Amino acid sequence: MNMPVVDISHATVSRNGRIILDDVSLCIEEHQHIAIIGANGAGKSTLAGVMSMGVHPLYRENFSRILFGQRKWHIHELRKKLGIVSQPLQTLCSTTYTVTEIVISGLFSSIGLDFSHHVTPEHDRQAHDIMEKFNIIHLKDKSMNTLSSGEARRALIARACINDPSLLILDEAVTSLDFPSRAQYRSTLRTLADTGKTLVLITHELSEIITEIERVIVMKDGRIMADGPKEDILTEEILADAYGQKVYIDHRDGLYSAWC
Repeated sequence: MNMPVVDISHATVSRNGRIILDDVSLCIEEHQHIAIIGANGAGKSTLAGVMSMGVHPLYRENFSRILFGQRKWHIHELRKKLGIVSQPLQTLCSTTYTVTEIVISGLFSSIGLDFSHHVTPEHDRQAHDIMEKFNIIHLKDKSMNTLSSGEARRALIARACINDPSLLILDEAVTSLDFPSRAQYRSTLRTLADTGKTLVLITHELSEIITEIERVIVMKDGRIMADGPKEDILTEEILADAYGQKVYIDHRDGLYSAWC
């Protein structure tokens, strides 16, 4: 049996007096690829925050959060094992920092670089190699705020991967991408899946659920309402319940699409 990389029990998160994650338990094993779907406000991004220690649940005696077999982590050490890509992170990184600076900053868990960061030739080499891997070496000297959404997303994936983490959380990572960029993004996901990393994809777009993702979790009102094999979970009945309206599903060449 593979070791759990995420093992969360009875997580409840409250914001401004409102419960937004309600007694959620979740276990993800290494090398497992999962997608988390659900309507806006279902609790998907909050759950991602709990997984990455960016969000801290209410203290309850039965709550536990074990990541890579440990309960306590220094956030800088955790970032060496867990990479994150999200729309809020892209907004934070939309600066005059170059792509190279943003990618290297993943080694320091920072946004960009300043005088406090000692960048070595080895760091430069790591950044060069990872930018080549994700085909953005031609962007290395460009400012982040001059990139297209697709280019910026690939830069953030490179940043997330520079530490060679074993777990990647991709939270709504296709927002604002056009069709060609989404196709390229799916290709990148397949590359990551083939390297043996554990992928957690949080999305509204069923078409982004690559064939390598076999487990799907559906959230509603801060709870997990369905969890299981993709073919059992991605049904019109379950999605209609999750989204509160009739949903139609198409399935072609291993990919799903949905519309209302």
